[in-house]
Amino acid sequence: MADKDVTELTPAEEAAARAKEQAEQEALPYKWTQTIGDVDITILVPGNLKGKDMVVEIKKQSLTAGIKGQEPVIKGDLPHPILLDDSTWTLSPAPAGQKALEIHLEKHNKLEWWPHVVTSAPKIDVSKIVPENSKLSDLEGETRAMVEKMMYDQRQKEMGLPTSDEQKKMDILKKFQEQHPEMDFSNAKIQ
Repeated sequence: MADKDVTELTPAEEAAARAKEQAEQEALPYKWTQTIGDVDITILVPGNLKGKDMVVEIKKQSLTAGIKGQEPVIKGDLPHPILLDDSTWTLSPAPAGQKALEIHLEKHNKLEWWPHVVTSAPKIDVSKIVPENSKLSDLEGETRAMVEKMMYDQRQKEMGLPTSDEQKKMDILKKFQEQHPEMDFSNAKIQ
C-alpha cells in the first residue's frame, strides 16, 4: 500500500486554504486577473480624476501605480519580467461615479502563471488555475508548432504508428541504406 502524500490536504484543509486565499485577494486594494500570456490589474479611483492625476510606472521587473501625492496603491517587484512595449495603462469610466485605472502587463514568458502581481502581495495557488480553452490559432509560431507536433505524435502513438522523431530516424536510416547497399542492416536497431 502506498504512503499518503504528505502534502495532500483533506477536503476541509483544502476549503480553508481556498477561503484564506480568497480573503487575502479580496483585501487587496486592486483586483487582478491573468491569462497564460498577460496580467490585468484594475484599481478604482474617484471619478473626478484624470490621467495626469495618476502615477503609473511600468518597468520590466517592477510596477508602481496610484494617485499623485498619495501612497501608491500597488508598488513592488513583479514575479517575472514583462514586455514593456506591449504593456499599457488607461483610465476609464466605472460604475458608481468612479473611474478604473486599468493596467495591462504582457508577460515575457507566456508559459507560466503568476502567483501574485507584486512579490510582496499574498500568493495564489497557481496549481489550482484551470486555463480557459484556447485555439491553436491563438498561439505564437514556435509554441504553436511545438503543440501541433505533440498532438501529431500523440495521434501517431494511439494508432501504433511512429512519432515524427521516430519517422525522421527511419528516413535517415533508409537513405543511408540506399547510399550503402554493400552493408548488412538486418540487425540494425533504431533507438
